[in-house]
Amino acid sequence: MKKEVKTIESFECKDWLLHKHYAKRMCGIVYSFGLYIDNVLSGVCTFGTGPSRALCVGVCGEENAHRVLELNRLCVNEGLPKNTLSYFVSQCLKMLPNGKIIVSYADISQNHHGYIYQATNWIYTGLSAKRTERYDPNNPNKHNRTVSKEEGLIRERPRKHRYVYFTGSKTNKKHLRKQLNYEVKPYPKGDNKRYDASYSPIVQSKLF
Repeated sequence: MKKEVKTIESFECKDWLLHKHYAKRMCGIVYSFGLYIDNVLSGVCTFGTGPSRALCVGVCGEENAHRVLELNRLCVNEGLPKNTLSYFVSQCLKMLPNGKIIVSYADISQNHHGYIYQATNWIYTGLSAKRTERYDPNNPNKHNRTVSKEEGLIRERPRKHRYVYFTGSKTNKKHLRKQLNYEVKPYPKGDNKRYDASYSPIVQSKLF
């Protein structure tokens, strides 16, 4: 079995994100990568700008806010060999520019604990803050920022496990870690719940 990770275009992720990932919606993409198994696209991983200015500033301060990216989607085919997902994520991180601050979340409402981030040595910084959000009961996958007051209801937003990773040399990582504003905490444990990821994307791109 041949495994490769390549940079891909954002449009190649669309079918995966809209139909295979549990969020069922697109997200802002700055960097996107594909996992190829025997030359067939078998997974996608995307990174975008931080979801809010407060988060970007909050991680390592105002002076480092421009460095923040979010790993906002990770989706692979089922039945892949053990450790394939950790290989995929670790390769994506190596392919990002040096000196970036990567944030990602594991959704407790989906019974996720972020084991893939633990396996690839991210820093765990606890749960996101309690917040409320507006949602559309007729379209639960619609992003809260696009829900109008007329169509939306208010609910408590599910809290998420927050992970942080620094790219670059050991010196860069050490420098940024010293500026981390979040408390470093022990990894959370528990049973994960798997969502239905059996959908087969229409576009199965091949490398030539």
